[in-house]
Amino acid sequence: MSRIGKLPIPIPAGVEVKVSPTRIEVQGPRGSLAGNLPSRVRVETDNGNLVVRREGDDRKSRALHGLVRALVNNMVVGVTQGFKKNLEINGVGYRAEVQGKSLKLELGFSHPIVYPFPAGIEIKVEKNVISVEGPDKEKVGQTAAEIRALRKPEPYKGKGIRYSGERIRIKVGKKNA
Repeated sequence: MSRIGKLPIPIPAGVEVKVSPTRIEVQGPRGSLAGNLPSRVRVETDNGNLVVRREGDDRKSRALHGLVRALVNNMVVGVTQGFKKNLEINGVGYRAEVQGKSLKLELGFSHPIVYPFPAGIEIKVEKNVISVEGPDKEKVGQTAAEIRALRKPEPYKGKGIRYSGERIRIKVGKKNA
């Protein structure tokens, strides 16, 4: 039995869960999320908890057991607390600001880059830190990765956009003899 898959998911107060054989919908104070369920796994409510059960004991069912439990848990956590990723901007003249529903970035190119927010994602900028927040963990991570990809940190001076806490290995430059 999967160690992750067999753990029950507590349903906090203020969260509504609707389960059908092929779909799950979770509504809470921060929004609502929905997802499809594979046919080999089913989700049931039991004493205020969600329990993930698998149909068979084949390799594919065992693999999906823990995965579906983790995804459903992320939905419940997302609609109650939400997820957040922070990005740091390093570099002379590198700036970011929020303009309506888009993020304007000046990253040393000849023109500013305008990045529109995806639906359900909130972006804030304080000094050189960009905060990406939302209820869907996958969307938050994907948005943060797309923003980081606009100007990845370079290995000689460390200029660019990096995740908070990310360590960049700085290479030694050329040396004069």
